[in-house]
Amino acid sequence: MEYNVNKGIGKSVEFKGLKSQYLFIFAGGLLSVFVVFVILYMAGVDQWFCIGFGIIAASVLVWLTFNLNAKYGEHGLMKLLAKRRHPRFLINRKNSRHFFLHPKRKEAVYA
Repeated sequence: MEYNVNKGIGKSVEFKGLKSQYLFIFAGGLLSVFVVFVILYMAGVDQWFCIGFGIIAASVLVWLTFNLNAKYGEHGLMKLLAKRRHPRFLINRKNSRHFFLHPKRKEAVYA
């Protein structure tokens, strides 16, 4: 019995050049554009406006997703978002002995 070896083990998911999280952004964005298109159409908005909105929004989404993929790479967007969440520097002007010599006092609770 002979088995074929899957050479894609350990690699990230890729579809038409989009890698990992960009693929999910792309799929979720297209799904949301479709949902907004259906809501607009069911609300009675003009048919040609809905079609134009759908085409323009999907085109912008495709362009933006591929642009982000080319600019930041496979893990760059996650690194950029993580970098924004961390402070650039920490400021602690109290001496570390202060925390050990003067412990925080419990406040009295009045009932």
